[in-house]
Amino acid sequence: MCAAERHETTVFSCTYHSYNSFSTCRFPSSAPRRYHPRFLWGTYPMLNGLWLGFFVVATISALVQWLVGGNAGIFAAMVESIFAMAKLSVEVMVLLFGTLTLWLGFLRIAEKAGIVDWLAKVLGPLFLRLMPEVPPGHPALGLITLNFAANALGLDNAATPIGLKAMRSLQELNPSKTAASNAQILFLVLNASSLTLLPVTIFMYRAQQGAPDPTLVFLPILLATSVSTIVGLLSVAFMQRLRLWDPVVLAYLIPGALLLGTFMAFLGTLSAAALAGLSSILGNLTLFGL
Repeated sequence: MCAAERHETTVFSCTYHSYNSFSTCRFPSSAPRRYHPRFLWGTYPMLNGLWLGFFVVATISALVQWLVGGNAGIFAAMVESIFAMAKLSVEVMVLLFGTLTLWLGFLRIAEKAGIVDWLAKVLGPLFLRLMPEVPPGHPALGLITLNFAANALGLDNAATPIGLKAMRSLQELNPSKTAASNAQILFLVLNASSLTLLPVTIFMYRAQQGAPDPTLVFLPILLATSVSTIVGLLSVAFMQRLRLWDPVVLAYLIPGALLLGTFMAFLGTLSAAALAGLSSILGNLTLFGL
């Protein structure tokens, strides 16, 4: 997006890049080059300040270890760590690219096969009561379902653009351009709590770091995200005064709560070794089954 910025008598045109924190400017040959503070600090001062803080804190910590602790090798260790982390980031990126490609392909197959549309129809009555301002059949409902499906598979990188499209679609129904609607707030909370049935990305990270059993965290993540989703939904329902005692809503919530409570009660009877074995078996079976 091009804009004209005026600084005293100097006029120049600038292009702001939305994907990072720099701007490119074209100055007339006769105009003195006076930089606006925004160009020096960037378009996103909070993020720039955060990154600058990382480097400042690291430098101060290294100086303290050198001057106070007498650790003369701290700077060599920092340089070595920079190159090691650069190598690790590339390795993680390559493995993440392959993992996302595989599971996004499965998600695309499910979408083409009509599974996502079927899920939208199944969850449609629930969404219509939790988000009453969204009319039936609105495209936002399909995007919300697709976002939840990506989150359920642990594809958080893929769920982000889908969630942005869903928020943009919900914004079309929002009468206010400066405040989030109730539907947007509820969607944001449920998206953040993110019920995760199969944390594929976490499995990938653990496998890349050499974990002997990457799926061992399946049960803890499943229980934690289930509880966080329920708490998030109840909190938003209380603030927005949603009718959770509606028979349709109860038809969705009660079976899920009973199933989760029964499962947690069963897990409470198992030893630590049995829990680890069960988590590994369920994680691998779910991964293989999908």
